[in-house]
Amino acid sequence: MKSPTFYIKTFGCQQNWADSQRIASYYLARGFKRAKDLKSASEIIINTCMVRQSAEDKVTGFIRNIIKEAHRAGGPRSESETSLRRRPGRRPKIVLTGCMTGMVARDTSGKYLNTLHKRIPQVDEFLPLEEVGFNYPALRSDATHAWIPISNGCNNFCTYCVVPFTRGQEVSRPFEDVIDEVKELAERGCREITLLGQNVNSYGSDRVKNTKAGYKLPNGRVVKPVMVKHLGKLRIPTLFPYLLEEVCKIEACPSKSGKAGRSGGVETVKFISSNPWDFSDELIETISKNPKIDRNIHLPVQSGDDQMLKKMNRWYTASQYINLVKKIRKEIPDTQISTDIIVGFCQESERNFQNTVKLAQTVNFAYAYIAKYSPRPNTAAAKAFDDDVSYKEKQRRFQILDKLINHKGNPRSAVH
Repeated sequence: MKSPTFYIKTFGCQQNWADSQRIASYYLARGFKRAKDLKSASEIIINTCMVRQSAEDKVTGFIRNIIKEAHRAGGPRSESETSLRRRPGRRPKIVLTGCMTGMVARDTSGKYLNTLHKRIPQVDEFLPLEEVGFNYPALRSDATHAWIPISNGCNNFCTYCVVPFTRGQEVSRPFEDVIDEVKELAERGCREITLLGQNVNSYGSDRVKNTKAGYKLPNGRVVKPVMVKHLGKLRIPTLFPYLLEEVCKIEACPSKSGKAGRSGGVETVKFISSNPWDFSDELIETISKNPKIDRNIHLPVQSGDDQMLKKMNRWYTASQYINLVKKIRKEIPDTQISTDIIVGFCQESERNFQNTVKLAQTVNFAYAYIAKYSPRPNTAAAKAFDDDVSYKEKQRRFQILDKLINHKGNPRSAVH
């Protein structure tokens, strides 16, 4: 009897790609073999993103294409035959996982599940990422670079963002687990790692039980958690500067076979993504002292207008963001700053938008991921505000910022 085969299709961010690597190990542990291509798979796992409506539409279109291919190959032709009651052997089993499945699990009203049943009735199974968790090692094809999740979920509830509803409350991986994974990668010759989290700056805030007693690192050292100060108040304790520091210390060690690992260990340490309000002075100092840490810092601003930032529930002003960038560049002179920006957020006027243009000119970003706003289910913005900026206007604003930031041939020509 042939072993069942699987194929993973991944949509979305680096966190989703890292999740897919663990999902692959999960399937191998269950006796599956990896399919050579999509057509030869008996089970297709779709790791989904729903940060914007366009991301959901890509998933829907991909599933419809699978069904069309099944039709061409002599599979079922009626819509009822491609429903949840799949006929064995007639088409691959379709498994949905990732953010869309996370929303299904957390939407207690059941509305989103009903929406999915109507839009993509061909889905046979919903696989929660929690079922995979961190119990399975990442199956990596790149020997020189590795994505390493250090946390999952988010506690910040920006009004436009669906992540708290798809991934849930922020949960940090154990400090020791992250260090052990990096050590193992160093032994195998990995030269570059990227630490991943929805907000890496707040890593460990859920693991610090007593800020006065300190936190004991795996090497026995007791450290005082960094209390991030924001708007004049101490907000949360974080261990991220210490995690970065310890990762940078890791050298290649002799492998279990007795062969020496590559000298020098991991050469480059990157991290994404960072919220501006959690970027502590201690984090800046850690980066400054460790040349292994990449000098490109991704610092999402989302808007350069105070009114929009407040409406987005971003806890800083445009001037505070600019001052943070100045501080980073002063302490780490060779730093490049990249960012995320949303155009066409609810009630964003031309004046609001031009403030974002001005901020982009002031900061001089290395590059930016620019998104056209689309309402996301269950978010505060979708409930409280109208999506009242036309798509045509969103596209115009997108093009202005894209030309200004990502195509710097003549930046001033993009500003009106």
